[in-house]
Amino acid sequence: MTDRRIAASVAILALCAILPPLGSGYVQSVFYIAVLYIALAYGWNVIAGYGGYLSFGQVTFFGIGAYAVALGVTQLHLPWLLCAFAGGAIAAVLAVPLGYLMLRLRGPFFALGMLGLAQTTRIAAEAAPFTGGSAGIYLPPGSNTLPAYYWTLAVLALAMGMTLWVDRSTFGLRLRALRADERAAGTLGVDVTRFKVMAFVISAIVPGLLGGGYAWYLTYVDPASVFSTHIELQTVAMVILGGVGTYWGPFVGGALMSQVSQSLGARFPQGHLMIFGGLIVALLIALPRGIVPALTAALARRSARA
Repeated sequence: MTDRRIAASVAILALCAILPPLGSGYVQSVFYIAVLYIALAYGWNVIAGYGGYLSFGQVTFFGIGAYAVALGVTQLHLPWLLCAFAGGAIAAVLAVPLGYLMLRLRGPFFALGMLGLAQTTRIAAEAAPFTGGSAGIYLPPGSNTLPAYYWTLAVLALAMGMTLWVDRSTFGLRLRALRADERAAGTLGVDVTRFKVMAFVISAIVPGLLGGGYAWYLTYVDPASVFSTHIELQTVAMVILGGVGTYWGPFVGGALMSQVSQSLGARFPQGHLMIFGGLIVALLIALPRGIVPALTAALARRSARA
């Protein structure tokens, strides 16, 4: 099963690397948005799907990565790729103390705490003099979207690899034990705090790396765009729709919802959010566990009958 997942993942990533340069700038933008949200979904799935901690604040690390590139390029005149790596490293370092603090909260309190963290970071970015405030920071215009796209695709490959490792390793088994019953896992010898913080850091690295590519793609960074609640909620909805705590769930949910969202936005610019929200509600009612678990259960029933 693991070999099949690896082979399928490599084939999909290879297609994503080959196809965009053959299309127009619009096609490249469509691919970029899809890959960006799929990668964000994989990062969120580690802490929420495997760890069981519903988070509404991973966009905090996305914004940190974006500002690392914006400030590094404009103030320090460093290459954007180096700054994008630095954004991921900064997100990982900050995630350690934040994880120790925030993971003391449980259930809806953790979700609200992370949402408050994201909004606090946004307000701090608006108030800080070196970030340009609400006016934002303009970056040098790029020639096309391909550099940011390939960076995002590389981060997606990393996120899929980390998810596969979590899904098949003893670390992932311990996370599932924590998700099922944290106290029981602790009595069985699982270092609860350490493993929760490790999951939190992994889930922070991915958006931290992605934020730098997003800044280079937009060539403009402001608090409203990189600390957007819309990005966080759409990422959460993608994972829930695809299947929380599964390997293919973030990919299926992210690919489906990103394409539907972009199509509705182009055809119904005024009412696309209402239509999109209605579709999500209908799908979640029809498939409460997500698309991937529903398909897996259907295939299992078919095999049992056969």
